[in-house]
Amino acid sequence: MRIVVLTLFPSIVTGPLQESIIKRGQQKGLVEINVRNLRDWTHDRHHTADDKPYGGGHGMLMKPEPIFEAIDEICGAERKNWRIVLMTPSGKTFNQAQAREFAQNQKVLILCGHYEGIDERVREALVTDEISIGDYVLTNGALSALVVIDAVVRLIPGVIGDEMSNVDESFSDHLLEYPQYTRPEEYRGMRVPDVLLSGNHQEIAKWRKEQAEDRTKQRRPDLLK
Repeated sequence: MRIVVLTLFPSIVTGPLQESIIKRGQQKGLVEINVRNLRDWTHDRHHTADDKPYGGGHGMLMKPEPIFEAIDEICGAERKNWRIVLMTPSGKTFNQAQAREFAQNQKVLILCGHYEGIDERVREALVTDEISIGDYVLTNGALSALVVIDAVVRLIPGVIGDEMSNVDESFSDHLLEYPQYTRPEEYRGMRVPDVLLSGNHQEIAKWRKEQAEDRTKQRRPDLLK
């Protein structure tokens, strides 16, 4: 899989890509992640990537020219084979199902918004997906792009050693994950539930399902809809 991040602030993105599971996925050759500076496609000495909005208003907008030229160069004649994802507060809320869908694509370009947004012509002509990671506003889309990359890369077959961990975790079947425990059996008066020590895998599976359902009802009843 190939992922390209197009941003005005590459240094925000590059550090986390060299850690943990994302790093291992790259080392195994299962994913290639390139971070590109959008200012490389500007043509003035100040590398201007933004301008005032027509009609007035607060803030600045990202200009269309650098974005169009960058995507033309990166995607080339195969642009139709790319998922071009815009990180924006007005996008669809990102979830596990979307992460699985992206993980099945070979080429994903993530465009990180900044300032007050982007010229609408970019959205109309280039973007295939608009994604938000929640109902709040960040300084720019670089941090949210990292969230998407992390969620997607870990779903690529072979990246995580134990493939079943992707099956049992939260949101995989519209339920939050059940409570989990490790050694010691008792700590500060708190014991591991007896069923987990029983060795009865059928009863353990039943207990975990009940716990996941109860936790979801209490904390995220919207998922059960």
